[in-house]
Amino acid sequence: MRFTSEQPLEDGVLEREFILGEIPGTLWTPGPASAPLLLMAHNNGLPKADPRLVARARYTAARGYAVATIDAAGCGDRPRSAADERARAELRRAMRAGEPVDEIFESIVGPLVENAVPEWRTTLDALLELPGIGGPVGYSGGWTALGIRLAVVEPRIAAAGFFAGGYVPRAQREEARQVTVPLLFLLQWDDEGNPRQRALDLFDAFGSKEKTLHANPGGHTGTPWFEVEEGCRFFDRHLR
Repeated sequence: MRFTSEQPLEDGVLEREFILGEIPGTLWTPGPASAPLLLMAHNNGLPKADPRLVARARYTAARGYAVATIDAAGCGDRPRSAADERARAELRRAMRAGEPVDEIFESIVGPLVENAVPEWRTTLDALLELPGIGGPVGYSGGWTALGIRLAVVEPRIAAAGFFAGGYVPRAQREEARQVTVPLLFLLQWDDEGNPRQRALDLFDAFGSKEKTLHANPGGHTGTPWFEVEEGCRFFDRHLR
């Protein structure tokens, strides 16, 4: 892991950009004391510099967590293949035409998850070798499909917070039954791109004995800021 820049922020938070092989990422740390680690994944296609993610990461780091995010292959500043571009163009066309899009999402999101999981695990290995970062580890992000897979295959993840705002492929809907870590699930009740019943069915499928659903009115990007604060309290209970 090679750090390429660093910027001191308010509340003693240090923001550093890094490169790990071909993986670009950002790490926010709260200070010299050892801190639990949160992996904060953006939804597929968005950059790690997405303002909503950065705001959540900086707030969470100020609450005493090390927070890391990376750009998955084909996302953010990483190059997209011609096949990726064709699939996304077909998705945009189908959505404009009001056609069914589930199979197109399957063809896009499924491979993204398969490719992203090894990179996140490699990143986790490197992060836990840094001074001032310790376990346990949590996952927090809008990319629920990725979080489900990581929670199943990565034993170092002790708690997870998911946003029910992105498409979850069939494979991860099945894997949800294997998720057993404490879980906080956020749902925007009027999310135009995420059928409410599908999100409720997913919540029901999670195998966690401790799982909590927070539902708020509003569309896809309308999650209230107080849910960020609630998320920190959730991780305080399970990572400290």
